[in-house]
Amino acid sequence: MSTEIDKLKNVWDYVNKTAIHSTVLPKLNFEELLNSITSIGPFYFYIIDFYDMSLSNVSPSIYDIHGLDPETVTFDTILNTIHPDDMDFVAKAEHINIDFLYKNIGKDKILHYKSNYSFRSKMKNGNYELLNHQAIVLTVDESGRFGKALNIHTNISHLTKVNTNQISLIGLNGFMSYMNIEMTPTFGNYITYTKREIEIIKCISKGLSSKNISNILHISEATVKKHRNNISKKSGCKNSVELLNKSMLQGLI
Repeated sequence: MSTEIDKLKNVWDYVNKTAIHSTVLPKLNFEELLNSITSIGPFYFYIIDFYDMSLSNVSPSIYDIHGLDPETVTFDTILNTIHPDDMDFVAKAEHINIDFLYKNIGKDKILHYKSNYSFRSKMKNGNYELLNHQAIVLTVDESGRFGKALNIHTNISHLTKVNTNQISLIGLNGFMSYMNIEMTPTFGNYITYTKREIEIIKCISKGLSSKNISNILHISEATVKKHRNNISKKSGCKNSVELLNKSMLQGLI
């Protein structure tokens, strides 16, 4: 398994987008940060420093999920929980994720995005279950390279057993989101959601009607219905239940 882990680590070395010195972590409001992350099942989180691959702020729940000691766990140990057959996908997902951020979005916006994809991981009981990986870059160096990032892994096996083998980049603070990015060097097809569309998806997740949404967002009901129609076409979902399920797995809500 160490060979597979080295293969994943080589991705970060190859793209040359990790900090060449340690970056200072700003004062964090973890409650605010975690509100940016969807938690639709048992989860744990940690901060990874890409300069030396050290961990900090590891949540105690990593023991409940993987049986790992939060005080002594290393990044290699966490990587070692990934199913061997999913290591290539994770390495490719990280490569595509970094390339898309720098080439399509821009290094000046890196701190405003959350990456999202899934993989199978070994649980405390020895079984492999599907985890959703979400990551927010917290610091970059003076050249815009990754410094520290908050990673959160959520067990989603109660929602699906099937990995979409796609990644999404969710815009924070009103930035556009890029969904279902295909794993090709040119990124293939992907879906974009505007800030307004994401606001409406979040309102739908709360069970609000188009009329309620129009009052909250101060737009006409006809405009809400137009946005909902556009969202349905983009997502390919036939109804709100399907849309909400897909949006949860993508880290939108």
